[in-house]
Amino acid sequence: MNGFGLVALCGGLAVVLWVLAKLGRAFAAIAETLAALAVIGVALWALLRAVGWIVRQLVTRWRSCLAVLAVTAWWHWWGWLSLALVGGTLALATLVWHVVDAVGFDRWCGRWLRAWWLRWAVYGRKLPDWLHACGLTIRDEAVPVDVTVNLVSRRRKREAVAQARQQSGVAVPALLRVRSGPSWDEVQVRLVPGQKPEDFDDAARALATARRVTRVQVREVSPDVVSLDFMRRDLLATPVSCLPLPDLVAVDGTGVDLRGVYAGRTEYGKPWLLPLTGPGAHTLVAGATGAGKNSVMWCPLVSAASAIRAGVVRVSGIDPKGMELAYGRGIFARYGVSGKEALDVLDALIDVLEARKREFAGITRDVPISAENPLELLEFDEIGALTKYTDRKTREAIVERLAILTTQGRALGFGVRGYVQEPTKDTVPVRELLPRRICLRVTSKTHVGMVLGDGAYERGAWANRIPESAAGVGYAWGEGIREPLRVRAGWVSDATVKALENYVTNGGAQVIDLARKRREGNARGTA
Repeated sequence: MNGFGLVALCGGLAVVLWVLAKLGRAFAAIAETLAALAVIGVALWALLRAVGWIVRQLVTRWRSCLAVLAVTAWWHWWGWLSLALVGGTLALATLVWHVVDAVGFDRWCGRWLRAWWLRWAVYGRKLPDWLHACGLTIRDEAVPVDVTVNLVSRRRKREAVAQARQQSGVAVPALLRVRSGPSWDEVQVRLVPGQKPEDFDDAARALATARRVTRVQVREVSPDVVSLDFMRRDLLATPVSCLPLPDLVAVDGTGVDLRGVYAGRTEYGKPWLLPLTGPGAHTLVAGATGAGKNSVMWCPLVSAASAIRAGVVRVSGIDPKGMELAYGRGIFARYGVSGKEALDVLDALIDVLEARKREFAGITRDVPISAENPLELLEFDEIGALTKYTDRKTREAIVERLAILTTQGRALGFGVRGYVQEPTKDTVPVRELLPRRICLRVTSKTHVGMVLGDGAYERGAWANRIPESAAGVGYAWGEGIREPLRVRAGWVSDATVKALENYVTNGGAQVIDLARKRREGNARGTA
């Protein structure tokens, strides 16, 4: 290699080294820029997450946040001593308020404090474990990820999936709200994708065991939110009284709302109202011997006593045993015991029904209830005795007439209330024509579904678990009600039944003696 070639080679190497040096500095600058951007991005991401967490806490736990802020501000401006004095004074005032007026304290203060404490100390810590143990969780990999979902769906998905990852790779329904009443805790949770409210219905008993309560009611608040109502205290543990007769002073019957008369108390401590007219007038009450069917029968009649006395309500009774309704025989305008007498009662009701059809056809769609056109209420005790356990001809005739009354009678001012021990379709062929159902204590789990419909037991209607000592306790399920309502009918003593009879008959209520009318008709026919 000559000198020129050596110089060219050295020059080329110098150029390559210079280019590499320039590129290295450029690459270093690019790397430094990217690293700085990455650090800034991570910092902004962490800041946004922190701000989002603070905002969520302010929205979902605003009471606690305000309390912490108030305590911090007070300590900052006035010190710990004044804070302790104010806290002690508030605690003493709260204790005195609770002692003096426990009901008012619970309404305005106690339930909020209890809900706050239960959220932090009980449901916030233990509910994810209970849901996981009861099979109410979804594995994370089973939760679908859709990149096209909107921001609201992303927030809900993060809330449902990321909030409970401590459960070893499963997604737990998010706790949304806790409310506490005198006897119930309402815990609202948001379902994760892949769940449905019926899953919580099936796990109601398991949730009750986990919470160590006797009853859990599952209510669907919205398509993806359910409320788990835990009963802390049973308000139906003691007998419920019926309304006293002296309070029924409206002689004209206008003071009684027949669309909902008092029948007892619900598990939420509210009055249980039963309609004697309207869509829910036709009622089927099922229960074993001693379950309290008589309370469901007599308590609404006591509540409607002034309307019966004024003739606005006319009650007919069919009593195959000849015992229960006979004790208050005076309030029944028509009364029958045997199959023939039951047919007489039903035929008399159908005659009134046909007369009203001819009178009001084309004039009104619902007959107005009045003393001229009273509500015709049929109390059919032990309905199965005459719809199954009798001769075929009588049975078919009774079923035919009951079908006419239940399918045509609502708009014409008729109501049928039947009581049965064995609620099978064979025993009560017109069972489906009695839309309002009440299931008292029964001997079999299958009877619950026969009375209240499919899925009633899974939704909390545990009528086969009602103790024998709880007469009158049962579950009501009418039109438009998804969740069965636990109720207790008001107890009516023998003395009250006699007082009701005297109250009604002394007012001049009309009693139709079908046997006498039949004898008079036979006498005229003979003559």
